[in-house]
Amino acid sequence: MITLYPLKEFKHPIIAESINPEFFQGKSIQEIGSLKIWEGNKERKLRELFKIEEDKADNPTITIHGNIGKVRKIGKKMEKGEITIYGNVGMHLGEEMKGGKITVHGNADSWVGSMMKGGTIEIHGDAGDYLGAPYRGSNEGMHGGKIIVHGNVRSEAGAHMRKGIIKIYGNASQFAGFRMRGGTIYIQKDAEERVGACMSDGKIVICGFLKSVLPTFTIEGIKKKVKIEEDEKAVGPFYLFRGDLTEKGEGKLYVSKEKNPHLSYYEKFL
Repeated sequence: MITLYPLKEFKHPIIAESINPEFFQGKSIQEIGSLKIWEGNKERKLRELFKIEEDKADNPTITIHGNIGKVRKIGKKMEKGEITIYGNVGMHLGEEMKGGKITVHGNADSWVGSMMKGGTIEIHGDAGDYLGAPYRGSNEGMHGGKIIVHGNVRSEAGAHMRKGIIKIYGNASQFAGFRMRGGTIYIQKDAEERVGACMSDGKIVICGFLKSVLPTFTIEGIKKKVKIEEDEKAVGPFYLFRGDLTEKGEGKLYVSKEKNPHLSYYEKFL
């Protein structure tokens, strides 16, 4: 196991794709310290920016202590092992991740799990915009894996999502599930407007308040429970809406009936 401590407060973006269990495994502490990272436009060695401590236990585990909110792309394309961060972390955490687990005991910036295909990312704080979403101009969203956020998330969580699951235990900003094609988004508290805009498939579950449902969704029924995962169901009742009809969509939007009495007028269409 390797433990990292930032040697200073970073003022410039740090690009640290080499902070990845696969890059560390089998290397001596000297070799790990020589791995390349970028500080702004300057190439650095890992030991120039982080204190590195080694535990002789032979497992692909990395622990980071400290505020690394400027450090980006930790765990990019990670396939195995575990990264645990005690502090805030920067953009693109777990980008294109394929396996293993990343845990953050703090907040994470935008594009957590961007285009991920497998593995698990768990944030014990808030997350920024574009959770699990691709870069602008791309439609290759999350293809698998699981993202869990215990706090709030900002805009476009799960945009272009195809497979996998996103669980948000706080609130979600607008456009959750934008152009979603598959998978599941679970929001335990409130969601802002335009949920599921342009979605063609997949499932979104909102257990809190939603001000309005897009007019391009049609009500289909009322459900007592909704399956989130194999061993987990959300207890309703929920209004079930289908859409987005502008995309000839078959997406399912479940909205808590109890928390949204203003949506009761839809019941006359059942």
